[in-house]
Amino acid sequence: MEKKLPTELATSRADEITTRNAGLDALRSCMTLLVVFHHCAITYGAIGGWYYHEIAPSKSFSAIVLVFFCTVNQAFFMGLFFLLAGYFTPAALARKGPTRFLLDRFLRLGLPLLFFGWILGPVTIALASTSQGHPFIATLRHLWRRGVFDTGPMWFAQALLIFVCIAVFSLAIFPRGRNKPVADTSRFPSNTMLAMAALATGAVALALRMVWPVGVNVWGLQLAYFASYVLLFAAGCAAARPRWLEHLPPRQVRVWWYVCLVALPILPLVYFLGQAMPVLRGWPLRAVYAFWEPLVAWGAIMLLVDRFQTHFQACFNRLHGLWRSLARRAYAIYIVHPPLLVAVALSWRHIPAYPLLKFAVTGSVTCALCFMLAGVLLRVPVLKKIL
Repeated sequence: MEKKLPTELATSRADEITTRNAGLDALRSCMTLLVVFHHCAITYGAIGGWYYHEIAPSKSFSAIVLVFFCTVNQAFFMGLFFLLAGYFTPAALARKGPTRFLLDRFLRLGLPLLFFGWILGPVTIALASTSQGHPFIATLRHLWRRGVFDTGPMWFAQALLIFVCIAVFSLAIFPRGRNKPVADTSRFPSNTMLAMAALATGAVALALRMVWPVGVNVWGLQLAYFASYVLLFAAGCAAARPRWLEHLPPRQVRVWWYVCLVALPILPLVYFLGQAMPVLRGWPLRAVYAFWEPLVAWGAIMLLVDRFQTHFQACFNRLHGLWRSLARRAYAIYIVHPPLLVAVALSWRHIPAYPLLKFAVTGSVTCALCFMLAGVLLRVPVLKKIL
């Protein structure tokens, strides 16, 4: 039997690992639409940083629903993006090599980040300011004269660019193990290891939030959430060669989904009890929040990854029609959604309607418009290579 050279072996493994996983593509597409609805929820009463707040957070039923919706999303959805990004990083790096890989990342992450920061970010700010009576053009000129650079949701591209650079440099410094045989897929991390990872993530998150509380930006990044982001990106890289995401143990998926369901009501319970028991406010609530997030995240992420690859396998074995278009346009949708979401919300801000209805309508219309605009952008050859 002919032996393969190390470079050939690495290439063959990279080709095997980078085979399109339709379930994960569909999952990433749905998470992109969830990002749109997340920001739409903030528009209509949830707590969070966003360009336009039509309804301020309150103790109304609709606000409580939207706050809980955003809190649960925040626990897992961006971490899931980092996990998937990490999962496809090692194979892309092996296939392209460090130089070409970094150039590709700077092209696909850096250029959209710069375009959003200098163009779409100020445009969205100026658009939102019209709700306060400020003229759009004058505000936009003022922002550009001041050199305002607003990353908005493209902080994800900024963080991911940092992560992949660290990954490349780490492999350059510690190349050992790059061509080791693929690990046995049965050696998925045990529940004990996952629990220890959750506790460690919560502890680091709590420590970070003592320095940078939730809502505080450092160079456009909310470091309060980065404990789980870093760990999940690293976990994605580690899971790539054994392809763990494609071989999740069903029993562990169920266990962590039950953990997620048990953990879900704990944070709101502590919050509402804190209204009558001041001892639960402040630091105790922050501690509960920090440890609550990974417990919810692990279960939600494992269940979603599993379901999109198994229960919907007949549909997603190969994406067709709308799903295929959505998967191809997901990144463009993520980039262009802020100004469109603000514009749609502003277009009927004077029409009285129940906040949850506005949330549903504005979010749905924005997703449809983003889908159509992304399709137009992807017809431009230069943009097609980037997006």
